Amino acid sequence: MKKPAYLTILVVSVAALLCCALISGEKKGSAEDRLQRLEDREEIRQLLMDYGRYLDQRDFASFSQLFAEKEGEWVGGMGTAKSPTAIRNLMEKTIGIEKSRSIGGPNCHVFTNEVIEVAGNEAKATTKWIFVVQSSSKQPQPFYLGHYSDTFVREHGRWRFLRRVVHGDIPPDDPFSRK
Repeated sequence: MKKPAYLTILVVSVAALLCCALISGEKKGSAEDRLQRLEDREEIRQLLMDYGRYLDQRDFASFSQLFAEKEGEWVGGMGTAKSPTAIRNLMEKTIGIEKSRSIGGPNCHVFTNEVIEVAGNEAKATTKWIFVVQSSSKQPQPFYLGHYSDTFVREHGRWRFLRRVVHGDIPPDDPFSRK
């Protein structure tokens, strides 16, 4: 007995819808997976903010603990350091409290436009930054503008910087020129 044409069309349509639903589900993942990615992104955002806060407070001990235990690396115009201890030493040597005062008084970092991509226990991000100082008329004055290229790793259940590369865009600065 021959099947009616509408039945064939109906079966093909249902099969196509199921395929689309499966493909769509693979892209989005389960609700639990999506929630985990959102939580990971939020924890990484907090890590980015802690970086700026500790840097501006010159709390290099806390700052250095944001990096992975053995392989955490900071690369910038001031040099390169690998491991929290080496990063702390580099910051204390090159920035220190006295050197930061010589820039012109209070200063701070402003972060914006972060793009964070999470893949399991690793993540990547790009973040814009502005370093603002106090002008001679005691007004906020942009001093540097740049971006960070970051790689993160989940270590002991917490996100840490595996590698942070500081790029100066205005004025231009090559972070690899002083390795």
